[in-house]
Amino acid sequence: MDPSFSAESAWKIFEELTVNARQTQQQVLQEILTQNLHTEYLSQFLRSDSDREDFKTKVPVVEYEDIKPYIQRIANGEPSDILLAETVIALTRSSGTSAGQPKLIPFTDRELDRRAFGGRLRSTVVNKFVDGFEQGERMKLHLQFNRPEITTPSGFRTRSILTSIFMSKYFETHESSLYTSPIATILCLDSKQSMYCQWLCGLVHRNEVVSVGSIFGSILIRCIKFLEDYWKELCSNIRTGQLSDWISDTGCRNALSMVLGKPNPELAE
Repeated sequence: MDPSFSAESAWKIFEELTVNARQTQQQVLQEILTQNLHTEYLSQFLRSDSDREDFKTKVPVVEYEDIKPYIQRIANGEPSDILLAETVIALTRSSGTSAGQPKLIPFTDRELDRRAFGGRLRSTVVNKFVDGFEQGERMKLHLQFNRPEITTPSGFRTRSILTSIFMSKYFETHESSLYTSPIATILCLDSKQSMYCQWLCGLVHRNEVVSVGSIFGSILIRCIKFLEDYWKELCSNIRTGQLSDWISDTGCRNALSMVLGKPNPELAE
């Protein structure tokens, strides 16, 4: 995907994909089958000349636990083509697992491209129907929930899917400038310090903010409650131009030194 493609071409792609949704879905499924037919997993059910109809009748509907052994084998050092044809570059942890134990999900270079492509199309729709959205900054609140990277026996680093995206070259080059939160405040493992600094950055840039949101609604609710508890201290930081002493994370302090600037009592009011 070319990240610099125009809004007009993005809208055209969006219309083509949605107007011909059935055809698009069939095409995507056929591409997946063609690419992955020779993997150990699919070859249990399909032949080399299998098509979409064979897939519907022969490949069972499964849960994560059914493919977990394959993912564990990849984590332990076996080739990734036992499950998928694309080369796995990382094993990411699911960000929204409700059962408590994150799932490990294979992550490839093309997956990053697909996510970037989807985000670009999504922004195109919003820009078309929300006046001024593309003229300002977005306050997107993210938390890492104290899950540091771990390394699998085969050497894969496991991190959340969102963290993998935030640490990618694509995000640094094409997305980071659109958001009020510096990357250091997003990646901070202390959720309280992270949330405080992200709020402070958003408030300092309040006149440029055109949207406030989060990947998960539950995080947005937590952030609003946090603002209710800390708004006086946040305003005090803006008034004095000084970050609270209890913010000890080096990345956060360095990022906020570039954001706070001089005292701003008018904005604090």
